[in-house]
Amino acid sequence: MDTKSKCISAVETAAVSNISNLTNDRIEALAGGHGMVNMAVHGVTNVITEELLKGSELTISFADVRRLPVADIMDKAIKTAKRCGADGANAALITACIMYLAGSAAQVGIPAGNRKLGATARMLAGVDRSGVAAIPTAKMNNKISAYPAVAAVYDAMMKGELTEYDGRNVPVNVGGGPLYGHSALGEDHVWPQMAENGARIGTQAMLDAFAGAAMVPHPFTAAVLGSAAILEIIHPDAEVPEGQGTYGRTSSVYLVGRSAVETAGLPKTLHVKVTGEEYDTAKLVGDIGLILKDIGAPSVIGMMAFDEIFSIFEEGIAGFSGGPVNSPLGHIGAYAVIGMKSLVENEGDADKTGEAILKERLATSLNPEVAAISINTVNRKAHELQRGPVTEMLINATEPVRAKAIHDRAEYAYDHLTAGDSIEDVVKKFDDDRIAYTEENAGRIFSDMAGAPVSVKVRKLAPGARRKSKLANKYWSFDPDIDLTVTVGDKVADMNGFVHDIIPRAAHGECEEFAFAIPFGAAVMDDLALNACCIINMTVPAAMAAVLKIADPKEAADRMEKAAYLSRAIPGGKAAATQVGKLAVAIADFNQE
Repeated sequence: MDTKSKCISAVETAAVSNISNLTNDRIEALAGGHGMVNMAVHGVTNVITEELLKGSELTISFADVRRLPVADIMDKAIKTAKRCGADGANAALITACIMYLAGSAAQVGIPAGNRKLGATARMLAGVDRSGVAAIPTAKMNNKISAYPAVAAVYDAMMKGELTEYDGRNVPVNVGGGPLYGHSALGEDHVWPQMAENGARIGTQAMLDAFAGAAMVPHPFTAAVLGSAAILEIIHPDAEVPEGQGTYGRTSSVYLVGRSAVETAGLPKTLHVKVTGEEYDTAKLVGDIGLILKDIGAPSVIGMMAFDEIFSIFEEGIAGFSGGPVNSPLGHIGAYAVIGMKSLVENEGDADKTGEAILKERLATSLNPEVAAISINTVNRKAHELQRGPVTEMLINATEPVRAKAIHDRAEYAYDHLTAGDSIEDVVKKFDDDRIAYTEENAGRIFSDMAGAPVSVKVRKLAPGARRKSKLANKYWSFDPDIDLTVTVGDKVADMNGFVHDIIPRAAHGECEEFAFAIPFGAAVMDDLALNACCIINMTVPAAMAAVLKIADPKEAADRMEKAAYLSRAIPGGKAAATQVGKLAVAIADFNQE
């Protein structure tokens, strides 16, 4: 083997020897559920996909038995979720939601033998029920609970605004029995009114509460929690009035979901990425509201995983990991669920599924390379915890991207370092390229969205915009000093001080002249600020410099970090580069013996 090949091989091998050295995100901590529980999402999709490919029946049924066969699958999934870092309530939530998306009904049967997916998951997880008011939202900068929805619904109830019927007028021996519960009074009059009014009131209360907490109102979360609040009150198994649904198949849950969807402004139908499967949004929202009202008390990070599970839709109603901005590794979960659904649709054909998923992810990401590497990194750690067809497929699908990205950087670093370029020159080139690559993809994606040419140009990227601390002046994402130019058609926005000046003023109702441009610029800056999810721009050149004896591993890493003006977004890169450099040197020196 020639010298160049030996050096490149040593760096490549060292770079992938420990996936923790590919990212500044704490990937090992995630395996214990510290920070996020997306490892549990991956583990549960592995379990459920295996069962579906074996032909197992996942649907809960109306049977006169103590335990359904599907409970065994759910029990296995919940135990897997716990082993992957989730506590009981979060394990129940994750399992119930993924089971639902895999095809299980949310409810079946009345009254004896009545089973609900959320309640079944909660009981199997061994956790207590809690009221809907105790359920939090995901963290969206701030976080709130579903209390506003519950409070608003109860306030309307006390004012007699949920229904025109007054319980004091219900005749003796009618209330509490079938003459109310499964006849005209309840099914045609009371519950349709309460469903529509309660869902509208609860959903609007959540939208208002988001805004009042200086959070961007989140329509999907507002709709499902607004639905859960009224479903905690009304009969969720009641039939609907004639003409509003199929008897025996459409319950009051659908009416709740329909009202919530209309109030939140959600699209009427949703489509799963890659497979194109269509969902009736009203049914989805109502069913998920039903699951939530029975599920117990998940935590904020459980609800963050919940958000990512529903990031699978093309319409982008929830989550982070299915969208164009590459998320921190703790958020990644969408493609595990998409992978589950795609593998089942393709009857277990992993090659066909992997090819389709990779094609879609590369086409929809602001940084396709980082997107694929991030999926690879998360799934390698998840595969350690629970092996299965989803994680295996996603690893194999994204491995060529990871291999090429590392090789290309190792080869470039070798050629230019041996030609006399400095470590600083090489690292700066890699960071320059990452910004240009993101700008290029942003132009492509945003132009399609806007129906006009869009470009985003980063003119300045530096730390220390407003703080004097050493940390904020070294790692730029803690205090970004950003100048941007965004062009949409013939409109141009030159925005200096984009993060520390323009954005706060825009959130205060100012800077209307930049309103058309800020969302595009913000997406690009989000992606760049989170780029430490993949640090090969740091570890590879530092390791190559160490292998070439230009500097020892520690010095090479130190010089690299000082030069990595983009990749030095948060701490951690220098330590990882030092470890990779030490191992690369050991491999290269061993090969020379």
